[in-house]
Amino acid sequence: MARTRLAISLVLVSTLLLLNTEAKSVDPYKVLGVSRDAKQREIQKAFHKLSLKYHPDKNKNKDAQEKFSEINNAYEILSDETKRKNYDLYGDEKGQPGFGGPGGNGGYSYSSNGGQGGGFSFGGPGGWQNMGGGGGSKSFSFSFGGPSANSFDFGMDDIFSMFGGGSKGKDQFGGFGSSSKAESGSKSGRVATIKTITSQVYKKEIIDKGMTWLVLSYLPSQRGTQYHESTIEEVAESLQGAIKVGRINCETESSLCKQLGIVPRRAPRLFVYSYTSSGKATLAEYTEELVAKKVKSFCQEHLPRFSKRIDLNTFDVSAVNSQKTPKVMLLSTKKDAPVIWRVLSGLYNGRFVFYNTEVHDTSDPKIKKLGVDAFPAIVGWLSNGEKQVLKTGITVKNLKSAVQELGKLLEGFEKKNKKISSSSQSGQAQSESVESIPLLTRPNFDSICGENIPVCIIGAFRSAKVKEQLQSILSKVSQKSLSRRQASATGSQDTVSYSLLDAAKQSSFLSSLDKSGFKTSDNLLIAYKPRRGKFATFKGDMTMEEVEKFVAAVLNGDIQFTKTRQKPQVK
Repeated sequence: MARTRLAISLVLVSTLLLLNTEAKSVDPYKVLGVSRDAKQREIQKAFHKLSLKYHPDKNKNKDAQEKFSEINNAYEILSDETKRKNYDLYGDEKGQPGFGGPGGNGGYSYSSNGGQGGGFSFGGPGGWQNMGGGGGSKSFSFSFGGPSANSFDFGMDDIFSMFGGGSKGKDQFGGFGSSSKAESGSKSGRVATIKTITSQVYKKEIIDKGMTWLVLSYLPSQRGTQYHESTIEEVAESLQGAIKVGRINCETESSLCKQLGIVPRRAPRLFVYSYTSSGKATLAEYTEELVAKKVKSFCQEHLPRFSKRIDLNTFDVSAVNSQKTPKVMLLSTKKDAPVIWRVLSGLYNGRFVFYNTEVHDTSDPKIKKLGVDAFPAIVGWLSNGEKQVLKTGITVKNLKSAVQELGKLLEGFEKKNKKISSSSQSGQAQSESVESIPLLTRPNFDSICGENIPVCIIGAFRSAKVKEQLQSILSKVSQKSLSRRQASATGSQDTVSYSLLDAAKQSSFLSSLDKSGFKTSDNLLIAYKPRRGKFATFKGDMTMEEVEKFVAAVLNGDIQFTKTRQKPQVK
């Protein structure tokens, strides 16, 4: 019986040795053709190159499928920090000591402890060794990872339980039978460019943030996910700063995939999350050959286009200044908006109005007028119309650093704009209220004092001081309810219009009302009824209270009007 058990144990140990030999023959470093000190980027490039070569869709050789699986398995180990470390230490990516390790001196030994050191030793420097001796109790000794590694001794009964056949097996010896959890490993060592997208990440980091994303949707059961990930990692590296990349597991995030309209298929799918010129976010699927160069071009095509292309020959700076949002213009020799500017226009959409133009000659008068002496250059306009040259002769080290540097430049300009807007808020409000009373001129006469206007109140002045006084008073009076009422024929409408008249320049207008032309009056308030050709005047103290009384009396019919000498006109 003892001989039978010994024979069985030797067969099992021989099997283990055979498995170990086969496992050691599949070295992930050799499979990918990289050195043991290779960096992640080297491993990634090697994997991508070999994947392209042996992908079953391209390579129809019989052994291509097997080679492709081998490449994926090797990359699974070396792209994961934990698995790679385990393999380097033990020859096994699962964190379980391998039988001898990758080139180590560990092995197995069998001894008969009742005699004089009898037994066998396997896998050590000398291979099989007959230890001699004769018998009492029998046991095996396993050593892992070289001469200095720990050893585990166990009896004959234990050699069967190590495969899950007894209660001592899995827990006592680290679970050589393996569990699905142990096999899955950790992804922490993968090149950290791909973000795992959950519903929370989507809401906080993606939606309405202005950044373009390259998104991989997949199911855990699908093959080829690693190949897709390797491709988008390569694209992400070449477009750092312009795009971000992420993966959505449509099994665990089924509601998010449904929300985005992503329906899982046989293979992983690739999308670009970007923004249209209207500001709406869209998902565009990439359906061509999975080659990094083509995916990169696809991403560039879908970068934001919020920057308006303009021609300096027809560009109206005054129109730019009429808007309250700060404006920035890129002047470059490019025929289209550069990638950097398109990225910035997405990230800062709504905070700036973006323009870009093609230029070549710094001696051009239009360029000189802008104050630019080198290209590329960025010119900005604050909300108060003030122009500033933000940067000229821009140099770019790489896309990521350029986006960061120019982003800080824009943010500084934005802060300055907010400071100016805040400090001038009260003054600006007062200015706007004053400017609401227009100066009466020939172009605007019909709209202010034409026959469609029941009554127009005109403040005539002969000095700048009186003009300022009338502007302030009429502006406030015009906002009072007493000066407004329903005009039944035209619906809700002002019955009174307000304007100013330069008496020194428009003497003929005053003469058409009265022969004297009111030449002795420095300030004068006129109520004119265009339809009836009548007018009334006020020459008293120009105070808020007195002017209000005059306007109220006009509206209530308590003022006597006089016929004009002729129809008033302005020059």
